[in-house]
Amino acid sequence: MKGAAQAAPARLTVAGVGLIGGSLAAAARAAKAAGGVLGFGRSEQSLETARGRGLVDRVTRDPREAAAADIIVLAAPLAACAGIAAALAPHARPGTVLTDVGSVKARPLAELEAAWAAVGPVVGAHPIAGAETAGPGAARADLFRGRVCIVTPTPTTDGAALSRVRALWEAVGARVEEMPPAVHDELLARVSHLPHLVAWALVGAAGRARAEGRAPLDYAGSGFRDATRIASSPATLWAEILLANRAPLAHGLAELRAELAELERLVAAGDAGALARALDAARALRLRLGER
Repeated sequence: MKGAAQAAPARLTVAGVGLIGGSLAAAARAAKAAGGVLGFGRSEQSLETARGRGLVDRVTRDPREAAAADIIVLAAPLAACAGIAAALAPHARPGTVLTDVGSVKARPLAELEAAWAAVGPVVGAHPIAGAETAGPGAARADLFRGRVCIVTPTPTTDGAALSRVRALWEAVGARVEEMPPAVHDELLARVSHLPHLVAWALVGAAGRARAEGRAPLDYAGSGFRDATRIASSPATLWAEILLANRAPLAHGLAELRAELAELERLVAAGDAGALARALDAARALRLRLGER
């Protein structure tokens, strides 16, 4: 006896076909996780690049056409997502699932739920993957393979919609983990948002310093370059992210200041043994991360 017929894959719209959105579109197509992938955005150049590279099946700048989907993924800059949701909502069918890829969840997710309230369910998601480069030219179908994608259900999140969003990310190779939006924001403040801010601070401090007229950046080696690699990330995009998560980021900054103050004290005291022990404790934590 033949098994029951499988449901047709969902029609997927990706709003924003840059690195993350374009990579998700390409991965969904490669995995046959959607019956069709539509790219939506304002930039005709980006959309044509995405279509030319085969990241999407079709492209549009028409909100009505973009809203004709089973799942809509918002992969635009964080500050733009609520406005895009509001523009698509009047044209979406009841029950259409809205999700996102933003690296801040609590406040932006509440805004998306408000904008989509008349349509259907919202499921927050954040793939822990990326690069300093941006745009559809940097997208690749394997970006999420083996990476964690955090989904952030709220008390009002629809269970069936949550399962569909989980299935999408699992289909493109991600390892899905669930947690509350506020917990996500506290975690990412320490391991993503704070490191970016520190990288910019390091570059700024070294860039303004002079030693007998010489610029330190002219002598920067691989250590400085490795430590500040993420300072090459798009500044406008990251300013929005940092401000959207300002309270958890403030917690992280206070913790960092305490660590720096202790290291500064040990350096000033000339206590090599105590300094080595402090550095070795941090080194052991870093080694646990491996090279993933």
